[in-house]
Amino acid sequence: MSDRFRVARARMVERIRGKGLANETVLAAMGEIPRHLYVDPALELKAYGENALPIGWEQTLSHPEVVAFMTESLSLRPGLRILEIGTGSGYQAALLARLGASVRTIERIEGLLGTALEHWKADGFRGDIKARLGDGYLGWPEEGPFDRILLTASPREVPETLLRQLKEDGILLLPLATEEGQRMVRVRRGGDRAYREELGECSFVPMLARTVKG
Repeated sequence: MSDRFRVARARMVERIRGKGLANETVLAAMGEIPRHLYVDPALELKAYGENALPIGWEQTLSHPEVVAFMTESLSLRPGLRILEIGTGSGYQAALLARLGASVRTIERIEGLLGTALEHWKADGFRGDIKARLGDGYLGWPEEGPFDRILLTASPREVPETLLRQLKEDGILLLPLATEEGQRMVRVRRGGDRAYREELGECSFVPMLARTVKG
Protein backbone atom coordinates (compact mmCIF):
# COMPACT_ATOMS: atom_id res chain seq x y z
CA MET A 1 0.00 0.00 0.00
CA SER A 2 1.45 3.36 -1.01
CA ASP A 3 2.33 5.72 1.85
CA ARG A 4 1.41 8.53 -0.51
CA PHE A 5 -2.28 8.05 0.31
CA ARG A 6 -2.03 7.13 3.99
CA VAL A 7 -3.13 10.58 5.18
CA ALA A 8 -5.99 10.66 2.66
CA ARG A 9 -7.24 7.27 3.88
CA ALA A 10 -7.05 8.36 7.49
CA ARG A 11 -9.01 11.53 6.73
CA MET A 12 -11.63 9.51 4.87
CA VAL A 13 -12.06 7.19 7.85
CA GLU A 14 -12.33 10.12 10.27
CA ARG A 15 -14.92 11.78 8.05
CA ILE A 16 -17.04 8.62 7.95
CA ARG A 17 -16.60 8.07 11.69
CA GLY A 18 -17.86 11.57 12.34
CA LYS A 19 -21.06 10.80 10.45
CA GLY A 20 -21.68 7.58 12.42
CA LEU A 21 -22.15 5.50 9.28
CA ALA A 22 -20.13 2.40 10.20
CA ASN A 23 -18.66 0.56 13.16
CA GLU A 24 -14.96 0.46 13.95
CA THR A 25 -14.45 -2.93 12.28
CA VAL A 26 -15.75 -1.62 8.97
CA LEU A 27 -13.76 1.60 9.33
CA ALA A 28 -10.56 -0.29 10.06
CA ALA A 29 -11.02 -2.38 6.92
CA MET A 30 -11.70 0.71 4.81
CA GLY A 31 -8.54 2.23 6.23
CA GLU A 32 -6.54 -0.70 4.90
CA ILE A 33 -7.78 -0.74 1.31
CA PRO A 34 -5.84 1.30 -1.27
CA ARG A 35 -9.01 2.74 -2.77
CA HIS A 36 -7.00 4.76 -5.30
CA LEU A 37 -6.08 1.48 -7.01
CA TYR A 38 -9.75 0.89 -7.80
CA VAL A 39 -10.14 3.94 -10.06
CA ASP A 40 -8.42 5.23 -13.17
CA PRO A 41 -4.98 6.72 -12.35
CA ALA A 42 -6.24 10.10 -13.54
CA LEU A 43 -8.80 10.05 -10.70
CA GLU A 44 -6.68 8.59 -7.90
CA LEU A 45 -6.35 11.94 -6.09
CA LYS A 46 -10.16 12.00 -5.80
CA ALA A 47 -10.47 8.41 -4.60
CA TYR A 48 -10.89 9.31 -0.92
CA GLY A 49 -13.29 12.21 -1.40
CA GLU A 50 -17.04 12.35 -0.96
CA ASN A 51 -18.05 11.96 -4.61
CA ALA A 52 -18.91 8.92 -6.71
CA LEU A 53 -16.31 8.33 -9.42
CA PRO A 54 -16.71 7.02 -13.00
CA ILE A 55 -15.19 3.60 -13.66
CA GLY A 56 -16.13 3.25 -17.34
CA TRP A 57 -19.08 1.73 -19.19
CA GLU A 58 -21.36 4.39 -17.63
CA GLN A 59 -20.83 2.85 -14.19
CA THR A 60 -19.57 4.44 -10.98
CA LEU A 61 -17.73 3.66 -7.77
CA SER A 62 -19.97 4.80 -4.92
CA HIS A 63 -18.46 7.38 -2.60
CA PRO A 64 -16.97 6.04 0.65
CA GLU A 65 -19.88 7.09 2.84
CA VAL A 66 -22.32 5.02 0.79
CA VAL A 67 -20.00 2.00 0.83
CA ALA A 68 -19.59 2.31 4.60
CA PHE A 69 -23.34 2.61 5.18
CA MET A 70 -24.21 -0.36 2.96
CA THR A 71 -21.53 -2.54 4.54
CA GLU A 72 -22.70 -1.64 8.04
CA SER A 73 -26.32 -2.38 7.05
CA LEU A 74 -25.38 -5.98 6.21
CA SER A 75 -24.62 -6.79 9.88
CA LEU A 76 -21.55 -8.78 8.93
CA ARG A 77 -19.46 -11.26 10.88
CA PRO A 78 -16.56 -13.41 9.70
CA GLY A 79 -17.42 -16.56 7.78
CA LEU A 80 -20.62 -15.36 6.10
CA ARG A 81 -21.26 -16.22 2.46
CA ILE A 82 -22.12 -13.12 0.45
CA LEU A 83 -23.40 -12.69 -3.09
CA GLU A 84 -22.72 -9.30 -4.65
CA ILE A 85 -24.64 -8.27 -7.77
CA GLY A 86 -22.59 -5.70 -9.65
CA THR A 87 -18.85 -6.15 -9.17
CA GLY A 88 -18.03 -2.73 -10.56
CA SER A 89 -14.47 -1.69 -9.73
CA GLY A 90 -14.11 -4.56 -7.24
CA TYR A 91 -13.79 -2.24 -4.22
CA GLN A 92 -16.92 -3.37 -2.37
CA ALA A 93 -16.02 -7.05 -2.77
CA ALA A 94 -12.51 -6.35 -1.49
CA LEU A 95 -13.98 -4.68 1.59
CA LEU A 96 -16.36 -7.57 2.28
CA ALA A 97 -13.53 -10.08 1.93
CA ARG A 98 -11.33 -8.08 4.30
CA LEU A 99 -14.13 -8.36 6.85
CA GLY A 100 -13.87 -12.14 6.66
CA ALA A 101 -16.68 -12.90 4.23
CA SER A 102 -16.65 -15.49 1.48
CA VAL A 103 -17.63 -13.35 -1.52
CA ARG A 104 -19.21 -14.37 -4.81
CA THR A 105 -19.71 -11.46 -7.18
CA ILE A 106 -21.41 -11.17 -10.58
CA GLU A 107 -20.75 -8.49 -13.18
CA ARG A 108 -22.68 -8.14 -16.46
CA ILE A 109 -20.01 -6.10 -18.29
CA GLU A 110 -17.04 -8.17 -19.39
CA GLY A 111 -14.61 -5.27 -19.63
CA LEU A 112 -15.52 -4.04 -16.18
CA LEU A 113 -15.06 -7.50 -14.70
CA GLY A 114 -11.62 -7.68 -16.28
CA THR A 115 -10.74 -4.33 -14.73
CA ALA A 116 -11.89 -5.53 -11.29
CA LEU A 117 -9.62 -8.56 -11.59
CA GLU A 118 -6.72 -6.24 -12.37
CA HIS A 119 -7.58 -4.08 -9.37
CA TRP A 120 -7.54 -7.04 -6.98
CA LYS A 121 -4.17 -8.09 -8.36
CA ALA A 122 -2.76 -4.58 -7.92
CA ASP A 123 -4.17 -4.45 -4.39
CA GLY A 124 -2.36 -7.67 -3.54
CA PHE A 125 -5.11 -8.81 -1.19
CA ARG A 126 -5.74 -12.56 -1.04
CA GLY A 127 -9.26 -12.86 0.31
CA ASP A 128 -11.98 -15.34 -0.62
CA ILE A 129 -13.43 -13.71 -3.74
CA LYS A 130 -14.79 -15.51 -6.79
CA ALA A 131 -16.19 -13.49 -9.70
CA ARG A 132 -17.96 -14.27 -12.95
CA LEU A 133 -19.71 -12.63 -15.90
CA GLY A 134 -23.47 -13.06 -15.88
CA ASP A 135 -27.01 -11.83 -15.38
CA GLY A 136 -27.33 -10.70 -11.78
CA TYR A 137 -31.06 -11.37 -11.77
CA LEU A 138 -30.28 -15.08 -11.97
CA GLY A 139 -27.88 -15.05 -9.04
CA TRP A 140 -25.40 -17.85 -8.49
CA PRO A 141 -27.49 -20.82 -7.25
CA GLU A 142 -24.68 -23.37 -7.38
CA GLU A 143 -22.69 -21.26 -4.90
CA GLY A 144 -25.64 -20.59 -2.59
CA PRO A 145 -27.49 -20.33 -0.41
CA PHE A 146 -26.10 -17.05 0.86
CA ASP A 147 -26.18 -15.36 4.25
CA ARG A 148 -26.20 -11.94 2.61
CA ILE A 149 -26.97 -10.63 -0.87
CA LEU A 150 -25.96 -7.11 -1.88
CA LEU A 151 -27.11 -5.28 -5.02
CA THR A 152 -25.11 -2.30 -6.25
CA ALA A 153 -27.60 -1.43 -9.01
CA SER A 154 -31.26 -0.56 -8.72
CA PRO A 155 -34.06 -2.95 -9.81
CA ARG A 156 -37.74 -1.98 -9.92
CA GLU A 157 -38.72 -4.82 -7.60
CA VAL A 158 -37.02 -7.26 -5.27
CA PRO A 159 -35.83 -10.16 -7.49
CA GLU A 160 -37.58 -13.32 -6.34
CA THR A 161 -34.80 -15.47 -7.80
CA LEU A 162 -32.33 -13.84 -5.43
CA LEU A 163 -34.65 -14.17 -2.45
CA ARG A 164 -34.78 -17.91 -3.07
CA GLN A 165 -30.98 -18.01 -2.83
CA LEU A 166 -31.02 -16.30 0.58
CA LYS A 167 -30.69 -18.36 3.74
CA GLU A 168 -33.23 -18.31 6.54
CA ASP A 169 -32.66 -15.13 8.58
CA GLY A 170 -30.48 -13.80 5.76
CA ILE A 171 -30.34 -10.20 4.57
CA LEU A 172 -30.78 -8.84 1.05
CA LEU A 173 -29.77 -5.19 0.68
CA LEU A 174 -30.69 -3.25 -2.45
CA PRO A 175 -31.35 0.23 -3.85
CA LEU A 176 -34.96 -0.25 -4.92
CA ALA A 177 -36.50 1.97 -7.60
CA THR A 178 -39.91 3.35 -6.59
CA GLU A 179 -42.26 5.98 -8.00
CA GLU A 180 -40.87 8.44 -5.44
CA GLY A 181 -37.24 7.65 -6.29
CA GLN A 182 -34.70 5.09 -5.15
CA ARG A 183 -34.76 3.80 -1.59
CA MET A 184 -32.19 1.66 0.17
CA VAL A 185 -34.14 -1.37 1.35
CA ARG A 186 -33.07 -4.15 3.69
CA VAL A 187 -35.02 -7.37 3.29
CA ARG A 188 -34.84 -10.04 5.99
CA ARG A 189 -36.04 -13.52 5.18
CA GLY A 190 -38.08 -15.34 7.79
CA GLY A 191 -39.55 -18.65 6.66
CA ASP A 192 -41.80 -18.04 3.68
CA ARG A 193 -42.01 -14.32 4.39
CA ALA A 194 -39.76 -11.38 3.63
CA TYR A 195 -39.69 -8.33 5.89
CA ARG A 196 -38.74 -4.98 4.33
CA GLU A 197 -37.14 -2.02 6.04
CA GLU A 198 -36.44 1.29 4.30
CA LEU A 199 -33.10 2.85 5.20
CA GLY A 200 -33.28 6.11 3.26
CA GLU A 201 -32.87 7.68 -0.16
CA CYS A 202 -30.09 6.65 -2.52
CA SER A 203 -28.95 6.93 -6.13
CA PHE A 204 -27.57 4.02 -8.17
CA VAL A 205 -27.43 3.01 -11.81
CA PRO A 206 -30.38 0.86 -12.99
CA MET A 207 -30.03 -2.90 -12.71
CA LEU A 208 -29.95 -4.51 -16.15
CA ALA A 209 -29.90 -8.16 -17.18
CA ARG A 210 -28.12 -8.05 -20.53
CA THR A 211 -24.44 -8.98 -20.45
CA VAL A 212 -21.96 -6.90 -22.42
CA LYS A 213 -19.03 -8.70 -24.05
CA GLY A 214 -15.72 -7.06 -24.79
